[in-house]
Amino acid sequence: MAASDGVLSSARYVDERSYQGFRDVVLSDHYQNEVAQRHHRRSTLSGSHPIHSDRESDVTSALQLPTGGRPASAGPATAEPETPGPEAIPRAEPLPFGLDQTLDLRLPDLIATRRFLHAHPELSGREFDTAALIARELSVAGLAPRLLPKGNGVICDIDGRPTGPVVALRADLDALPLTDVKDVPYRSTVEGACHACGHDVHTTIVLGVGLLLARLAEQGELNGRVRLIFQPAEEILPCGSLEVIEAGGLTDVTQIFALHCDPNLPVGRIGLRVGPITAAADNITVRLSGPGGHTARPHLTVDLVDALGRLVTEVPALVNRRVPANSGLLLVFGQASAGTQYNVIPNEAMAAGTLRVLDRDTWEQAPKIVIQVVRDVIAPTGATVDVEYLQGRPPVVNDAGAIRVLTAATVATLGSNGVAETPQSMGGEDFSWYLEHVPGALARLGVGRAAADVDLHRATFDVDERAIAVGVRLLVQTALTALAE
Repeated sequence: MAASDGVLSSARYVDERSYQGFRDVVLSDHYQNEVAQRHHRRSTLSGSHPIHSDRESDVTSALQLPTGGRPASAGPATAEPETPGPEAIPRAEPLPFGLDQTLDLRLPDLIATRRFLHAHPELSGREFDTAALIARELSVAGLAPRLLPKGNGVICDIDGRPTGPVVALRADLDALPLTDVKDVPYRSTVEGACHACGHDVHTTIVLGVGLLLARLAEQGELNGRVRLIFQPAEEILPCGSLEVIEAGGLTDVTQIFALHCDPNLPVGRIGLRVGPITAAADNITVRLSGPGGHTARPHLTVDLVDALGRLVTEVPALVNRRVPANSGLLLVFGQASAGTQYNVIPNEAMAAGTLRVLDRDTWEQAPKIVIQVVRDVIAPTGATVDVEYLQGRPPVVNDAGAIRVLTAATVATLGSNGVAETPQSMGGEDFSWYLEHVPGALARLGVGRAAADVDLHRATFDVDERAIAVGVRLLVQTALTALAE
């Protein structure tokens, strides 16, 4: 591991596999308990972050494959539609050194882990149990995972040939503050938290890659070092990627890669793009204040409701007139509030939203432009205005060389039909901060559930779990291709 021991705390793990029964009788009818047995309560991380028993008690109703089940295509034991069998997804080239057979054997456990994570999500910055789970699994595989300083992320090097390059693979751990509404046995057990962006899938895939490459390293067949990064807090600001970078996660790294679930692509298709693939994303909060008063006499006070209306309707349009039309700027307020009584003019009001923009230069100019336009719009109303502009993350700009690696890996994994061109998205991704330091690329992983009610960031989001095997094979091929270069 390149980062010093003073930056990342080492962790030792005991493989505790004594039996624990299910707390949920319904779930116990359908699922075995192997994942929970591996994540036994009272497990601790030495010298760093203890797993508190009150929280760990929630990590006991493990969600395993249906009894006797094997691949993801078998589906959960509910009235969920069956997906086609694995033969529907092409395999162009086998993984080297018999890794396909290893993956086939591990796949039921990986699917169980994904369902376990889905059922036990943790919000941004609080991913302590998730990080502990990942670290234990890597430790059992003979690796030496290290926790980030806060204990809510993991970095793990797989050491091969010492003189080879260092290639990083990144997964994000955090869930969204939504209540899961799916009728599946692995539905979130945490009220107000849900893996609605596929981070449970990303985490499971990179874990699977680590388990396969660990075997390759044991055989002396890994042509360099692969660094696994399990990052917290992708969904919030400040971004978790900055914590990883601060902890030395990119030290010596020559290239970095990541996958992101895309429900608009079927399983077996990988979205690739050279250049920007996401937008920049910032947060904006505007607070208005005035003396308040009676709705019968607005001329004697400052009408904050009127000022708030002007803010949310006029500012987005005016900001767009201050930037090039092809910059793709989108300012949308998602929150607005003022007052509690029908006949009282309030003395406080607020609006909050996001600014997204496709162009890097415009992103750098956006704070000054937005703040000035807000002040210009509010000035005639007489309200006092305070603008909090939090510049979040630049666009993810995929390096051409890294995309060549991903393209070769995709063709090796799925054949040429597996490559799909993907447009630049208005969504933000803090993977962009890694690419400010080293070349790399983000690819979109087809998860095959394209429908209005399963889009990203919706409480109904779910995936076709066959995508897990595709993602593992793709990132293994990506790492080996990058190391070969």
